[in-house]
Amino acid sequence: MELDLFALLFLAGAGFLAAFLDAIAGGGGLIGLPALLSVGLPPIAALATNKLQSVVGTSVAALTYWRRGFIDIKALIVPIFLTFGGSLLGAVTAKSMDTDFLTLLVPILLLAVSVYFMFSPKMTDDARQERLKFAIFAPIMGFTFGFYDGVFGPGTGSFFIAGFVTLFGLGLTRAVGNTKVLNAVSNLAALLFFIYGGDVVWVAGGAMIVGQVAGGYLGARTGMKFGASLIKPLIVIISMTMAIRLLWPQITAVLAG
Repeated sequence: MELDLFALLFLAGAGFLAAFLDAIAGGGGLIGLPALLSVGLPPIAALATNKLQSVVGTSVAALTYWRRGFIDIKALIVPIFLTFGGSLLGAVTAKSMDTDFLTLLVPILLLAVSVYFMFSPKMTDDARQERLKFAIFAPIMGFTFGFYDGVFGPGTGSFFIAGFVTLFGLGLTRAVGNTKVLNAVSNLAALLFFIYGGDVVWVAGGAMIVGQVAGGYLGARTGMKFGASLIKPLIVIISMTMAIRLLWPQITAVLAG
């Protein structure tokens, strides 16, 4: 596929903004996927190429959080493998699965996440007592959300962050750091499936990767600097935006009727 210089520069800028926001609170797909569609990529190719650039941005963000001590990588070894397996299985399942019901269920869950983060006084950087044993249930969470990411995707980061905070008692910034690790793994699994199918548009993905590297690094540094005071409102805004976007076809249909 041929893309002119303007399109490539546009994708690089979109990649930067997507990675910057994603490194702080998730939701980079809100920017990356529409940007790819806007330059003429077919939906499957846009989804596949978005996974390519997302892998880079989330990996850079995860590395940045890890280097600053917000991630215990040893504790995530089993969740990493389960997340990878779940996402790969989800990508395979998506080929034959009717996901229409998810377009209604996921927005409801995202609205619930945003409301919870908005009103919960516990959404801080302070660690709390875990409600479930991390070693047992974090791998289950990884497989579950990894599978969902492979099948559908929107809101995966928000669900991971909410899980790390509410189930395992992690402070908000540490929860985001751990989420970036599992997000990167989930994106990689789905990406391998798309590469096998020949769906990735490499020139478009390469342009976005240029922006993703800088955006992922600066976003992670910004998230660590401002902590929960910035992460919490961004999660609320991004989760609500994703919910409204997913519900928009139904909303317009009701208004038109």
